[in-house]
Amino acid sequence: MALPYGLPQRCLQAVAACWLISYVLSFVTGGCSLVLFSYLAVVALPAVAIYSFMNVDPGTKAVLVTGCDSGFGHALALHLHDLGFVVFAGCLMKDKGADSVKQLDDAGKNTGRLITVQMNVTSDAEVAAAVETVRANLPPSIKGLWAVVNNAGFSTFGEMEWVPINVYEMVASINLFGLIRVTKGFLPLIREAQGRVVNVASMLGRTGAYGRSPYCATKFGVEAVSDCLRMEMKKFNVDVAVIEPGNFIAGTSLYNADVVKAQSKKMWDGMTDEIRNAYGQEYFDQKTELMLSYTTAGVSDISPVVNAMTDAVIRVNPRCRYQPMALYELFKISVATHLPEYVYDAMFL
Repeated sequence: MALPYGLPQRCLQAVAACWLISYVLSFVTGGCSLVLFSYLAVVALPAVAIYSFMNVDPGTKAVLVTGCDSGFGHALALHLHDLGFVVFAGCLMKDKGADSVKQLDDAGKNTGRLITVQMNVTSDAEVAAAVETVRANLPPSIKGLWAVVNNAGFSTFGEMEWVPINVYEMVASINLFGLIRVTKGFLPLIREAQGRVVNVASMLGRTGAYGRSPYCATKFGVEAVSDCLRMEMKKFNVDVAVIEPGNFIAGTSLYNADVVKAQSKKMWDGMTDEIRNAYGQEYFDQKTELMLSYTTAGVSDISPVVNAMTDAVIRVNPRCRYQPMALYELFKISVATHLPEYVYDAMFL
C-alpha cells in the first residue's frame, strides 16, 4: 500500500513541533528536554500516521472538476473515477466534440460514474446549467456534492506595458472570477454534503515573476479568496484547500510554442510606436525566446499535482495548502514570503 500523500513531511513537522515544545518546557520546568521530547514524539507520530490514513469512502461521494479538457483536470477526473468517486468533469470543449472529452465519456460508459458537463466558467448560463445537470444526475444515495475542484485556468505573458487591459480582464475572468462563479453556484450542494472546495492557485500566487503579472494577479487573488472562504465556511464544516503547483508547463497544455508565438505577435502588433521604441525589437524578441524556453521547462510528470489534488478530495481532514513543487521552487517562495525583498532580488533577479 502506498504511503499517504505528504506523510514524511507531516512526520518531520511533528518532530520539529515536539522538539520545540520539549525545549520550551525544559527551560521553564528544568526537566530533561530529551525525555520530554521522547514522550511527545511517542504520542505525536502515531497520531500523525493515523490522521494521514483517514480517508472518506469514494463510493459515497461525488466530485466536480473544472478544466477537464486537458492537463491536471483531465488526469484528475480519470483518477478520481478509478478510485470510485462519481465525477462530473467540466469541459470547455464538450460542445465541440473534442477528443479529450470523448475519452472521458468512454471511460464513464461502463460505470456511469464519469459524466462530462459543458462548462465555460466565464458564463453565468453555462455554470447555472452545470449546477442543474449535477443535481439531476446525483445518485439518490449521495447527499450533496463532496468537492468542487476549481482547476480551469488560462495564462499569458508580457511586461505590463505590452499587455492590453482587455487581456488582463480576460485572464481574470477565467482564473479568478470564473473560480468564484463556479464556487458560488455549487456551494449549496457543498454545504449539504459538508464537503470541501479545492482551488488551484500556483507558486506564482505566492511570489511574482518577470512578465507574468496578468497570471500572478489572478493567482494571488485565488489565494486571498480561498483564505476568506475557508474562514466563512468553518461554521458549515466545509473545508477549503489550495493547490500551489510549481512549474509543470512541460506536462500540461498551458503553454506551447505556437501559443507563445501567437501571443507575442499579437502583443507587438498592438503596441504603440512609443512603447516599441522604448523597449526595442531585440529586447522584445529576447523575452519571447525566454518564454519559449519555458514551454519545455519544468516537470513533465504531473502526478505530484494530481496526487495533491486527490489528497485534498479524499482526506477526511485535508491540508489548507498543498505545494507540489521542486525544492528549489519551495525555497524560492520561502525567501519571497519571509525575507526582505532586496534579499529575493539579489538571489533571483
